[in-house]
Formats: sequence, C-alpha cells, structure tokens
Amino acid sequence: MAETPSKHVRVEPFPVTGREAPINRAVVLSTALAIIDAEGAEGLSMRRLGKALDRNPMTLYRYAANKAALLDGVVETVLEQLVVDSSDPDWRGQLHAVAYEYRYLALAHPHVVPLLVTRPLSTPLGLRPPGTLRYLEAILELLIRAGFTPEDALHIYRAVFGFLNGHILNELQEIVENPEETDDLLRLGLHRLPLAEFPRLRSMATIMAHYDGQDELERGLAILLEGLATAGLDPV
Repeated sequence: MAETPSKHVRVEPFPVTGREAPINRAVVLSTALAIIDAEGAEGLSMRRLGKALDRNPMTLYRYAANKAALLDGVVETVLEQLVVDSSDPDWRGQLHAVAYEYRYLALAHPHVVPLLVTRPLSTPLGLRPPGTLRYLEAILELLIRAGFTPEDALHIYRAVFGFLNGHILNELQEIVENPEETDDLLRLGLHRLPLAEFPRLRSMATIMAHYDGQDELERGLAILLEGLATAGLDPV
C-alpha cells in the first residue's frame, strides 16, 4: 500500500531574490497542490498559500476567486497529467494504460483523491475547469473511433472510472494497525472482532494483509471489460 506524505512536511515558499519573482496561475496551483500533498485539503487556505508563496493572500484572489475555485484548480492540475491517446486503435489497451496512469497519479497525491471523487459533484459539467474534462473528451473520442455509439462510449467511461475511483479509495485505506506484528490477525486488528459475529472477516486476515493494489486493479479491469463485452457493448 502506498505511503501517504507526512502531515508535518514543510512546504517551502516560492523562492524570491531581491524583487518578488513573478507568479502565475500554474505556480499558484502547483503550490496549493504541494500544500494539500503535505497537509491535506483542510490545511489549504489563502493565508497558508500566501505564506508559501511569500505573497499577501489578497493578491491571490486574481488566480482563484475562493477556496472552492482553488480546489477545482488543484484537481485540474492533477487531471491534466492524465494523457489519453484517442487515436490508439487498441481501445482496451489504451483504457488499461489510462487506468494505470490514473492510479499512479492518485497514489502520488493521496490527499487529492477525495477531491477527484467529490469535486465534480459540486459543479455542473459545463462549468468545470477545461483541464478536468479533456481526458473525458479524449476517452469518448477513443471509444467512438473504435466503433462504439456515443451512448455506449459514455456508459463505458462511467463504468471504468466508477470502478477506478472505488478501487483507489479501497487501496488507500489504512488497513494495517500494527505494521511490526507478524501475525496477520493482529497486524490488521481483526482480533478485536468477536469470532462468532465476524468469522469470515477473521478467517481472511492473511488475504487482506497481503493486498496487492496493482494486481487487484488488473483483475478488476479484466472482469469489468469482459463484462462490458458480454453485455453487448462491442464496437459496431
């Protein structure tokens, strides 16, 4: 399981020499992302961001109207790194590559994962930052080029990313209570559960303790894509 950054990591201010170095929206958002990586979304504020950038917080409102806009921008910064080759003739292979890259980004920025899942719920599709939609546009193009109808392409996108978000949230759970313990039941803290009420959970301690996120992702994708094919979602 991936390690999450310490909440005590110090975010260095944007370097200045003599005169204040210029900043732009990209610098503001990358610094906001660094703060979230280190301290979680709750640690981000205009005051905290201003301190990291060595700027008066009031000057930052030209780049983001409020914290909600700042969070949307951070999500955009992460999702813009998700590259989709919409011209790939192997749509299954491309979706596999995208899924692995999405997981990589999520594990690199675990504190951003809740934002990736929840921020879209607070903003209508057409009002979201363009960078949060480009990967969706590219995936739809990939699938429609492969011969899927627009309706089926959208269904496949929703199914794949619904699975990915659920998988990543599962993978990032802190499942180990005592990392130094050699007994799997004790490592996971499952010994605390009454055996009579939770026999299955207790019996699966070894399986849970040896969780492999990449293997789980591969198995899940295989089941999902095979299921979509057997459901009749094949390109025309």
